[in-house]
Order: sequence, then structure tokens, then C-alpha cells
Amino acid sequence: MLELIKVNPSSGEPIYRQLHEQIVRLIVGGQLQVDQVLPSVRQLAEHLAVNPMTVSRAIQQLVEQGWLERRRGQPTRVANRQSNDDTSGPQLLVPQALDLINQAKQLGISLEELQTLLSQQWDK
Repeated sequence: MLELIKVNPSSGEPIYRQLHEQIVRLIVGGQLQVDQVLPSVRQLAEHLAVNPMTVSRAIQQLVEQGWLERRRGQPTRVANRQSNDDTSGPQLLVPQALDLINQAKQLGISLEELQTLLSQQWDK
């Protein structure tokens, strides 16, 4: 699982948020299954070369939102969560899609040109 998570410290987005979003995507995408054990906060922090408090913050938010569960004396696991329309794969991409659409409009790129570009990149 560690190899699936990467953070970009120079991104404008906080590291805890990057980590949070990536774990949600891994769960929704099926790479992380219900009851699967996650690495410890310390292991994640070492792998990502970030402060353990940053990882802990992301994990705590995921627990509060019902994505993960913690039990005293046991490792953190993926929670059994009922699927929701707002947590489907396509719904998770809406913010990035809106950013891409806004950038395309600013550059004067038509919908057809954007679709062609996406199709070309999809096949790579």
C-alpha cells in the first residue's frame, strides 16, 4: 500500500489533505478493501518523509468521516462503509474536472479540443 501513496511537498495543497484524498481514492477504487490494515502512522510518515503529526491528522479525519476505524490496541483498518453517491469514483474527480475545464476556457480551448486531448492522453 505504501507504494500507492505519494505526496508533493511543493504543491499548494497541504500534505495531510493530499494524504486524505489519496486514501479515499484507494478505498473507493478498491485498492484498499474493508478490514484491510493500514501501515502505522510512523511507517507512513517515514515512507513519505513527513512529520508523523501530519499523517496522524489525515488518519484522524478519515476515522471521523467513517473511512477508517481505530480500536484501542489494534491497527487502523478500512471501515465497512455503505457506498454513497457522493463517494463514487467519478464524483471524486469533480473538483479536478472543474479546474481543468476552467483552465481550458481561460486558454480558449474548445470542448472538442479538450476531449481530443483527453482521449490522446488516455491511450498512453
